Parts: sequence; structure tokens; C-alpha cells
Amino acid sequence: SSLLLMSGVVVTVGLCRRLARRRLRSRPLLFAFLVEMFSTFQICACTNELSLLGNVEPKPHTALTLTYGFTVLHGLTLTGSTCNPCGTLQPMCGGGTSLRMGGLKIAAQFVAAVLARVFMHFIWSLEMAEPHFGALSQGCSSPMQTTEMQAFCIELLFSVVFQLAVLRAESVSPKYRVHLIALLITMLVYAGGNLTGAIFNPALAFSLHADCFYDKFLSYSLVYWIAPSLGKFLILYVF
Repeated sequence: SSLLLMSGVVVTVGLCRRLARRRLRSRPLLFAFLVEMFSTFQICACTNELSLLGNVEPKPHTALTLTYGFTVLHGLTLTGSTCNPCGTLQPMCGGGTSLRMGGLKIAAQFVAAVLARVFMHFIWSLEMAEPHFGALSQGCSSPMQTTEMQAFCIELLFSVVFQLAVLRAESVSPKYRVHLIALLITMLVYAGGNLTGAIFNPALAFSLHADCFYDKFLSYSLVYWIAPSLGKFLILYVF
């Protein structure tokens, strides 16, 4: 049921992106907003569902395999979208994207994060699959299983590694690049998933753990918003 749900989200988002591409080419701002929103919604919705499958046996092989598989699927179906506020900062700072367009895309990413969370909570309330039982009663299921400073350093390091790999992989053929990025993300999740969740995406972090941001806004914004953004600026400075 979970696989069917995530596959349905991917198919629906693909149809919405295609429809927007056909109908809204003459309105570039609205087109950019909707495409980025649809794409980020797909990643946030699927990752919310994947977060419930972490305890499926055999652990952690099932969760890691699904992470790799759906990361490849996202890479193949969401070309042209960043789905990460940190990724949007690079062309903004480099002059490749206007401040207005970059701000619009970041707004679309956070709107999608909220919509994905609301949508997945509605699906979980229907309890169509075993992992959904009790999912809404967890509240702030904190991914931060270490000190705040260590969590900050881990998310900063993972953001630097990920953004650096994305830049270095630009010269690789797209059909191989998507697998390299997916393998890297899976390795980072395996290395730090039990400590911070290995998210390094501010919009995705908010979609997954909004309740934690409500309870401990300063610490969670420091770890899951400021640390990945600082990692992106470090990469921009180095390059």
C-alpha cells in the first residue's frame, strides 16, 4: 500500500507538471512557482511515507533500498527542479536567477512542504496500511538523537558533501549522475540517519518534523535550516 501510494504521488505530480508546461508557458512566474511546488510536494510526500518504513524488516536494508530507489525516481522525473532552498541559493548568488524568481521558488518549496504534510496526515488518518496505524499520535518524533552542536555539525558536513558532489557531478552523463547522487544520499542517510535524520534540506525538514519546529524552533532552525544554508555558502565561497 505504501509503494502504491508513493507511486500514485509520482504519477500525479508528473501529470500536473506536464499540464503546467502546456498551459502556463506564457506566464513564467506562475509556471516556475507551480512546477517547483509540485516537484517539492512529490519529494516531501514520498519521504514522509518512507519515514514510516524505517522499522520494516529487514532493517535497515529495506529503508535504504527504498531511499535509493525513490531518489533515482525523483531524479529522473523532476528534472529542472531543485526542491531544496539551499539549491536555489546557488543561482541566486551567482546571478543566474533573479532575487524575485529565487524567492518565488523558495516560497513554493515551503508551501509544498506544508501541503505534503497536510496531505500525508490525511492519508495516515485513513489507516490504509499497517505503518499508518498510530502515525498521527507520535507528535514530535524528534530525529535529533545527539547534542545540538553535534547535530549542527553533522547537517553542515552532509550539506557540504552533498552540494560539492552535485557540483562535481555536473560533467557526468545524466543517466549516471542520477545514480551517483542517489547512492550518495543513501550513504549519508545510512551514516547519519540515526543521529539527525540526514535531511540537509530545510523545506523537507519542515515537512517531516513541523511539530518539532513548533516545540523547539530555535534549535531545530539552527540544525535544519541554518546549517544546510551555511554549507551551501561555504561551497559557493570555495568555488
